[in-house]
Amino acid sequence: MATHTRLVQQVPAGLTLRAPASRCEIVVVFCDLRGYTAFTETAEPEEVLKFLREYHGALGPLVSQFEGTLDQFSGDGIMVFFNDPVPCPDPAERAVKMAMAMREAAGTLIAAWRLHGCELGFGAGIAQGYATLGQIGFSERSGYTAIGTVCNLAARLCAEAKDGQILVSSHIAQAVKAVVKLEDLGNLELKGLRRPVAAFNVVQSTSAADARPNLTVVARGPGADP
Repeated sequence: MATHTRLVQQVPAGLTLRAPASRCEIVVVFCDLRGYTAFTETAEPEEVLKFLREYHGALGPLVSQFEGTLDQFSGDGIMVFFNDPVPCPDPAERAVKMAMAMREAAGTLIAAWRLHGCELGFGAGIAQGYATLGQIGFSERSGYTAIGTVCNLAARLCAEAKDGQILVSSHIAQAVKAVVKLEDLGNLELKGLRRPVAAFNVVQSTSAADARPNLTVVARGPGADP
């Protein structure tokens, strides 16, 4: 992914923007489509453009709805982060809820396109950690972005996700265990990372009132939270 587009968002009352080129803890979301490369190889460019316009049009507004920061759109790939430049008290929960809303919105589009023979799917990865944030680029083109291992981890989790999966790190799982049901996938070997990573799949939300706040984990592997 190479194109960086900063999403202009309204600053909530009482909150101030962080200074540029700062270091802080953020939650990063990567999402993209399964089967997109195969789709672009067989579809006409006009078909691909039409689909991407529908896809971005459906998922883009959700970034603002959950008050995230859009780092980049690149083809089918989207990167969003939370807690910078606008701090928020619940970045992990916002990120997971946004990813679930994106999964639902993408699913509706994908179902329609499958009727035309396009086999596509949606996957996402979410991680939490420290990053350095600020402007990057050159005089004619620059953008506000995040740099750090947390971005790598979110991207690798996204790449590992199967159709319909939202894979999250153990930090995210602990932060959202009261509001979502998770499937324990154990320790995953992720490309480019030296150590296995404990990962969980976001299955669904709990009841509307969160009447049963305790996490239900479906064990799928030997791994556990570090």
